[in-house]
Formats: sequence, C-alpha cells, structure tokens
Amino acid sequence: MSFCFAHDGVEALAILKANSDIDLIVTDINMPRMDGLTLLQKLQESEENMSTIIVSAYGDMTNIRTAMNRGAFDFVTKPIDFPDLEKTIAKTIRHIELLREARQRQAAAERAYASLSRYFSPNIAQRLVNDSDSVDLGGQRREIASLFTDIESFTALVETLEPTVLGPLLNEYLTGMTDIVFAQDGTVAKIVGDALHVLFGAPGEQPDHAARAVACALSLDEFAQSFRERCKKKGVALGVTRIGVHSGPAIVGNFGGGRFFDYTAYGDTINVAARLESANKELGTRICASAGLADAVKNFRGRPIGDLALRGRTEAMRAFEPVQAEQYNNAATKSYLDAFSRLEAVDPGAIGAFAAHIGKYSEDQLAAFHLRRLLNGATGTRITME
Repeated sequence: MSFCFAHDGVEALAILKANSDIDLIVTDINMPRMDGLTLLQKLQESEENMSTIIVSAYGDMTNIRTAMNRGAFDFVTKPIDFPDLEKTIAKTIRHIELLREARQRQAAAERAYASLSRYFSPNIAQRLVNDSDSVDLGGQRREIASLFTDIESFTALVETLEPTVLGPLLNEYLTGMTDIVFAQDGTVAKIVGDALHVLFGAPGEQPDHAARAVACALSLDEFAQSFRERCKKKGVALGVTRIGVHSGPAIVGNFGGGRFFDYTAYGDTINVAARLESANKELGTRICASAGLADAVKNFRGRPIGDLALRGRTEAMRAFEPVQAEQYNNAATKSYLDAFSRLEAVDPGAIGAFAAHIGKYSEDQLAAFHLRRLLNGATGTRITME
C-alpha cells in the first residue's frame, strides 16, 4: 500500500489525474483553494470510481449529509480516534475490493455474452452467462432439429462482385438470417460463407424444437426471397436460398478443443438435413423437410414431395415442402395434392393431372419435376437423388 499527499483539493485533483490507480481518498473539509466538499462534487461530476473518507471537525448533520450526498463512503469527526479511523479505512478497502471483483465479474460476463451471442439466441446466451450449469455444453446425445441453408451459385457470384459490394451484401443477409434464427431461440452452429447450420433443441431443452425449426425455415425463406428481390433491383443476381430440415438424435456439444469454442452436432440427423438442403436443387423446391420432422409438428402444413432415396442411404424417406397456412388452403395446393395422390396411387392419370396443374400454375417447379419424371417413364413416389 502506498500513499500520496496533497495540500488542498486542487492539488488532489492533479495527483488523481496523474495516478489512475488511486482507490481511496482521506480528506478534510476545511482546505485552502478547494475544500473537501467541493472536491467530492468534482469527483462525482467526473464519475471517478473511488471511495472517499471525510475527516473533519465539522461534525454537524448538514456537513455529514452534504458529504454523503456527494458520494463520501464514510465520515470521521475530529478529534480523531485512530483505532476507529484504522477500522474505517480497513472497511473501506474491503468495500473497494468487493467493487473491483464485481466489476471484473461484470466485465467477464459481458465478454462471455458477446462471444456466446454469436452462436446462441439472446435468451440462451444470457442463461449461459448467468448460470453456466443450467445448460450443458458437454457432448451428449439428444433429440434435435437440424437446419441447413445455402445460396445457389453464390461462389460464382462472388467472383463477379467487388469487395465493397460483397461485404455489405453478405453481412446484411447473414444479419437478417441470424436474427430470424435467434427469434426462434435457435443456435447457429456454423456459418461458412453464405451457408448456415442451425440447431434447435440444443444446448437448452426445447420440447417444440421441430415446430421452431419449421417456423424458422418458413421465415428464413420469406426473408431470403425478399432480400433476393432487393438485390435484383440493385443489379445483383443473387441465387435462391435453399433450406433443408430434419429432426432426430444427434451428439451435440462443444468440440472446439481446449482453445476454441465450437458448439456443433454430429450424427446421421445432421447428414440427412444437409442432403435435404442439396435435394432442393433437383426437386425445384426451396425448403425440403423430412416426414420425421413434419410428424413432430402439430398441424404441420406442407406439400408432399415424394420418397427420397438420399445419397448414401438405401431406405427412402418421405419429404415435404413446408408452406404457410394461407398457401396450404389455396386452389394451387389443392390442385397439386390431387395430382400427387394420383402419383402415389400409380394412377396413369397422374400425367394428365400434373400437366393440367402446370397449365394453371406454370411457376410450380416441383410439379414440373414430377411431370418430367412421369414423361420419362418413372412411376410412383420413390425418387433416387444423385
């Protein structure tokens, strides 16, 4: 412990300005040039984080109240009782140490929150900061929903854009996408270029993780389509954002080793979600969700795509194209469902049904995909993906 001495308040302020590590001030009230109460006011105005003990013969309540209102920690009257002064200083030092520890904890919490906010929604990030034991980040097997997004031909587009255009465009896109993910309390496991990998049901328990994933996929699609139109008006031909969603068991946790934070998931559930995202390209859809996910969502609304035999899997999986409620109840969806039911029944009339449907709704790429299959001799709903 070291001491600095000043003859008055003016000199004290100069010393404080030159020594930022001073924590405790012991000052009289009666001093030349600047008294102790004025010094307190100056310290309060400058928001200096230090504790002050007033030592004075003016022990009346007015001076005590003024000192306390101006931020004094304690007040000692003259004649000085030195054992009492020693106890007062010791108490003040303990108070300073507690304040310093609290500031350090706050700073650490703010750093942790800033880091975790890149991956987790604000709600989950705050839970992790406040109580790290409430959410287990260690490797564990659990039921989750996995969502992948990717922009069509984005790598080729990058080659044609100037950095001054690409940087703001990509940042705006990713900010909008992650805001939607966080609104559903999803976890951003990875961002690679324009592509996102999102988890629901981890690290915190989410019994409705499948419903959140579907709602998120629909909102992401709506945002991506709107963003694409805005880019088009600026002369940037941004590709379609494709989304794949699946639910099932996976091993999730922080697998970044001792130096890096990398909360992610492994397992077949993750691979299937990625394959479904890729399948959109051939199917002509923007969102492709598994039947396992759809079955876990109450009142799920979606158009059946077919039974996909994904690359690397022998067993076919029923897939759906999730749609908004108003789209599910419109005439176009009813027309598609009628044609698909004929396809499912291996009805020769399926060709005519899809042809009639496309005649009315020419932009329906999924229906066009099925019509091409049928015209090329395919039957039924099994679709082998390349």
